[in-house]
Amino acid sequence: KSARPVSDTMGQFHPHGDFAIYYTLVRLAQSWNMRYPLVDGQGNFGSRGNDGPAAMRYTECRMTPLAMEMVRDIRENTVDFSPNYDGKTQEPDILPSRVPNLLMN
Repeated sequence: KSARPVSDTMGQFHPHGDFAIYYTLVRLAQSWNMRYPLVDGQGNFGSRGNDGPAAMRYTECRMTPLAMEMVRDIRENTVDFSPNYDGKTQEPDILPSRVPNLLMN
């Protein structure tokens, strides 16, 4: 379910509510918003005609192969890490992407 990555993200990196996290995830799954979607969504992720997505408890998601390529070297000590908001875990300063996502999307 999409609720799992949303809650994990909220608990570890973004403690300001699930709305922004879920709608970012939805946007990353919409082929009309992203040239190369980074999320493979299953269920109702909205439509071009302003139909909103289903609640996160009704949808499922996983990373696309392109998104997996963006984090493939995350454990190879190729980027710097900083403490998260509460200092309990580390988060990358940037992603060690082999893909020029800023140019592609």
